[in-house]
Amino acid sequence: MASIKEKLLYLQEAGITHLVPRGEASPVASSAEPSAPFPPADDDPWEALRREVFSCQLCSLHATKTNYVFGEGDRRAKLMFVGEAPGADEDQEGRPFVGRAGQKLTEMIKAMGFSREEVYIGNIVKCRPPNNATPDPKLRATCFPFLQRQISLIAPQILITLGNVPTQTLLETRDTITHLRGRWGSYKGIPLMPTFHPSYLLRNYTVETRKAVWSDLQLVLTLMKDVSR
Repeated sequence: MASIKEKLLYLQEAGITHLVPRGEASPVASSAEPSAPFPPADDDPWEALRREVFSCQLCSLHATKTNYVFGEGDRRAKLMFVGEAPGADEDQEGRPFVGRAGQKLTEMIKAMGFSREEVYIGNIVKCRPPNNATPDPKLRATCFPFLQRQISLIAPQILITLGNVPTQTLLETRDTITHLRGRWGSYKGIPLMPTFHPSYLLRNYTVETRKAVWSDLQLVLTLMKDVSR
């Protein structure tokens, strides 16, 4: 398996000599420290993190949610998808991306030659905001450290961010997904590909939008293939 340095070197050799510009600094910084304490050294860090999430009361969402949505998939996945926050279906089931947008994401994953069980799927925010509202910067900053620790434990080869919130949070930018999609970025040395959220794809189900998303996913497949040689 190629190292992070080797992957970034491949990007440079492929002519990708600069990553997505940071733009104006985001109110959510990727270097933020978790508000909850780290688990003891002799504890399983993944299960310790799960317990922290399922007992979290750091923001108001814990009082309105039905279920925490921790994330799911292969804890050693090469590919990790990051969304915004749970919706109504996810809140009921306690699983990420299980509604109509989730079905579309599953189709995208299968088109890439993977199953949901082979990748990891998580969100910036672990609880559903009321009325599926876009989580504000304070909510993102409060919950983001949990996702940071998930990424650190999984150590995926590539991240795919779905829509504005995860892309802006991980890249520390205010640029929109329309400008950023299809352009390689980097989160803590991990190549990151922004693309449209599946719900946007469903709302704008045009040939142009479908081609754009598939083009983004093909860039990911090409990089995965080349760095695994």
